[in-house]
Amino acid sequence: MGIINAGEFIETVYFKGTQISLMAAGDGTEVIYHKLQPGSSWALGPEENWNGLEYIYILSGKLLYHTDEKTIELNPGQSFCESPIKKFTNFHSQGVSEFIYVTSQPVFHNYSKLSRDLMELAISIEEKDGYTVDHCERIKHYSMLVGQALELTTKQITLLNLASFFHDVGKVRVPLEILQKPSKLTSDEWEIMKNHTTFGRQLLEETNIPLLNEIALIVEQHHERYDGKGYPKGLERDEINIEASIISVVDSFDAMTTDRVYKKGKSVEEAFQEILNNRGTMYHPLVVDTFIALKEKILN
Repeated sequence: MGIINAGEFIETVYFKGTQISLMAAGDGTEVIYHKLQPGSSWALGPEENWNGLEYIYILSGKLLYHTDEKTIELNPGQSFCESPIKKFTNFHSQGVSEFIYVTSQPVFHNYSKLSRDLMELAISIEEKDGYTVDHCERIKHYSMLVGQALELTTKQITLLNLASFFHDVGKVRVPLEILQKPSKLTSDEWEIMKNHTTFGRQLLEETNIPLLNEIALIVEQHHERYDGKGYPKGLERDEINIEASIISVVDSFDAMTTDRVYKKGKSVEEAFQEILNNRGTMYHPLVVDTFIALKEKILN
């Protein structure tokens, strides 16, 4: 391959605050440059039939290394190495961070496919419903606050991060005349709209990407209710994934406080009270208590 000049890469993919660039590859080994924007995360986890070396060297910025047992701050010059990785591990960027990732088994093709598929989904949502994009970014932010406060496992936090952003992805399969209707939906139209949860699960499963397959059920469940009166399957209490229960609360809060063409949003205080009023009926009590306790952070 010879000399590689600054800024030159074999291939680069981008997705929502992350740049991943293949620097060099040969004999199964890959050297990959990563650049994460503030608040972005990157994860590693054990996989079946994976026995490779994985090495990370921090170039700039600050990464918080999370496992279920500990959190360690990684600064430039520090590194991480496992062969193979045994625990689900999350790297969270504080500010802009850059690092080199070396692996003895090829992974970039999978990165590239995952990033492109995720970007296509995000673009599809944006093209059909501009409201949903801003809404999904807020839901992801609120969900992360609640998930961290509940001390979910590292893997649960990673799945929640993705599921919260893509919770409404099934809306790309809802007819435009219903999705973009400027007035309140009729009962028949609402029944069609409710299918977006199942559409979302199906769409994510159709990608055949393991990570997206894992969040599919969370996406399908985000309109289930604690009392069993939700949709699409009428699940109740602990039948509902905790990640879906979190999304349910923060999704409702954001929807209540957002102005729509046919309805002015509630005040923040009214929305918090509404969430509290439905504690134990619509919403998981522990999630509600945690969300209310995070009020100041939610509003900042």
